[in-house]
This record gives sequence, structure tokens and C-alpha cells, in this order.
Amino acid sequence: MTPPLPETVAANLFFRNRHVCRNCGHAITQTLVDLGVSPLCESFLPASRLDEMEAFYPLRAMVCDECFLVQLGEYVTPEHIFTEYAYYSSYSTSWVAHAKRYCELMRQRLALDANSLVVELASNDGYLLQHFLPVGIPVLGVEPAANVAAVAIEKGVPTVVDFFGMRLAQQMSRDGKKADLIAGNNVLAQVPDLNDFVAGMKILLAPEGVITLEFPHIERLIAESQFDTIYHEHFSYFSLTTIETLAARHQLRIIDVEQLPTHGGSLRVYLSHLNSAHPVSARVASLLDLEIAAGIRNIATYLNFTSKVERVKRDLLRFLITCKDDGLKVCGYGAPGKGNTLLNYCGIGTDLVSFTVDRNPYKHYKFTPGRHIPIRPVEAIDIERPDIILILPWNLRSEIAHQMRHIGQWGGRFVVPIPALEIIEPLELQ
Repeated sequence: MTPPLPETVAANLFFRNRHVCRNCGHAITQTLVDLGVSPLCESFLPASRLDEMEAFYPLRAMVCDECFLVQLGEYVTPEHIFTEYAYYSSYSTSWVAHAKRYCELMRQRLALDANSLVVELASNDGYLLQHFLPVGIPVLGVEPAANVAAVAIEKGVPTVVDFFGMRLAQQMSRDGKKADLIAGNNVLAQVPDLNDFVAGMKILLAPEGVITLEFPHIERLIAESQFDTIYHEHFSYFSLTTIETLAARHQLRIIDVEQLPTHGGSLRVYLSHLNSAHPVSARVASLLDLEIAAGIRNIATYLNFTSKVERVKRDLLRFLITCKDDGLKVCGYGAPGKGNTLLNYCGIGTDLVSFTVDRNPYKHYKFTPGRHIPIRPVEAIDIERPDIILILPWNLRSEIAHQMRHIGQWGGRFVVPIPALEIIEPLELQ
């Protein structure tokens, strides 16, 4: 069993610019990649603020050579980032469909019914929990961003506007709430105090309840050069290996794991209480072995990442400069967090990408942080008829390319920068 953190180490974990691992408390000295300085990736600017000073923070991913958790220093508190948030999950059709499939799978697998309780942490605009409502399964969302939570409440999804941790879990437990299913989709990365968060899940979980956590797999991030998924809002980047040690510290165990295609390659990890009756799937040991073979427990795997990142930058800049020299009109599609990391690290501004578009009206007529590229409605593409569309949320490349395949009518093409530069001809899409 993984020993508890010493009190002195636990106290140190609250330092913002940390030099100890937020998982195990070990001193951190190794760098995965240094992406320079960058603003917060969701801090979109209205035109009235373009002449103001803009805050930039170091964007340097470190790796613990004890537990192999990849992590950032906490330069900005979660309260500053997430109290009002620009990301609404429901604007991705494929992500909502993914959530609906998940709900049906969990309903059948865990035999959820009207006597169950499903809690989602970082429940956003109700994109997931809404699918339990028609079948009469009680739900509760926890979402710190009041503007996003308001949308969920309008959908009929009960939502607590707060940050989750031991404090809130104890309060919910005192109120008689025990969760048969706790869902955490792409939230663990956004938690600076991992041990407080996981301890809270332990408190809230019913005796035979199950926790599911989805997160991008660090093995895929490294293998596919997905450096743009590194940004200040994501404090940590996980393997199954790191989840195993984190869970064990809080008397939780991994009972199953699935590999998913979402976000460029993710894991869905199932956890239960240490003494629960849930059997352990053979997939757990199999994936742990796969991680060993991929070098996840070898520090050299992490130290070789920078050269791959630099190659992506060179190839993309070379392509965009050639487009500019040839008189081609280039725009972006999407204004995701990952896109802003890419634009800022590569130094791409309106000299190379005239504008970008997004389906989220919250971002319309604002400007990307740092590089100040204007964000317009998707219809701007039909008006401007660009020659090249740079797909910034490359994890949605298929969805976007098929939605916008009509750009081929005027000779338009898509380009995807990661894992390697690829040009997509719309008229060749099936």
C-alpha cells in the first residue's frame, strides 16, 4: 500500500510555484518541455482590452522521476481560472454523443435506477448528466463556473456551484448523499491539490460505488507530439501508473480501464473502494505492462520530448510562411485551449492566420489570448472563402472536416499540425 504523505510534504503541496510533486511529494528537477511564456488559454479578449497589458506565465511541464507524474507549477489559482469559463461542452456534437454512450454503458454496467445517485465533478453545462434524466436516474452536478452551471440548471440538471474536494464531500455526506457513480471527465488534470480531490471522492463514494475518470493518456501525448494539450488550466498529465499510486494512497483501487480515442487518446479508469466486491479486469495489468514497454517508467522517455515538439513548430511555420509567400488566404477553425498553446508557442499571429472561427457564441468577436487573432462565427468561412483552414482542435478533425467539406468547392483545404503536418483534401473525404 502506498504510504500517506507526511504532514510537512502535504503542507508544501499548497505552494503555488511548486518544486515538489503534487502526487507523491518527491522533489521535481526534470523537464518534459519548456513552451516559454503564455497567457491563460481561455482568457479571450474583447476589442476594448487589446491595448491593455496582458498577463503571461511560464509554461514549463516538469516530470517527477519518482512517480512519473507530468505537471505544471500553479501560477494561477483555480478560482481565477474556473469561476467564469469559456468552454461549453455541448458545442461539440461528437463529445455530447460520447457522453450519451457513456451514460447508457454505466446504466447497464452498474444497474443504475431511481434509487441510485450519479454525481459528475466539473459537470459543465449538463452535457452528460442530461442523458440520465429521461430514464429517471437522480443526478447531481458539481461545477465551479457559475456561467456554465447556469446552462445546466436550465436543462433541469441540479448543480452545485463550487469546487470539489474534501470540504464539499464532507458536507454532501453529512446531507446524506452517497454516490453510486462518480464521473470525472477531463477534470483531474485541472485539480492542483490531487490528494484533496481524491480524498473527497473516497468520502462521497457509496460502499459498492464506482468512480470513472477520463483523461488524456500521457503515453499518447508523448508518442503523438501533443504538446498543445499542455496549458496552465491543466496542472497534471496522467498515466495509469500514476493513477494507481494516487488511488492506493486513498484506499481506492483500479478495477478496470478502457482506451478511448477522445482527445487524441484517453483512458477511462474505473476505481472502487479497496474492500469492495468488484472484480479486477485483466485489462488493468495489460495496460500497466504496455506502459512499461512504452517507457512510461523510464525518465529518458520524457527527456526526449522537446526535440519532437520543436520539429512540429518548424514544419508548421515553414508551411504557413510558404502559404503567405504564395498569396494564399489562411484561417483557423476553432479557438480551443490547445490552439492557443500552439499559436503562442509557434508565434503565429494575424500575419500568418487572418482569423479563426468557432461554434461557441461566447467567443465570437473576441480575440485569442496572446496572439490576438480575431474569432468569428463559422459562417465567416463561407464569406471569406479561405484557401487553407488550420484545424486547431485536431482531436475533432473528422467532425470538422466533414461538417465543412464544402470548402472543396472553391479549392479550399484543411491542414492539421499534430502529430505531423497533414493536408486534407475535402473532396476526397468519404
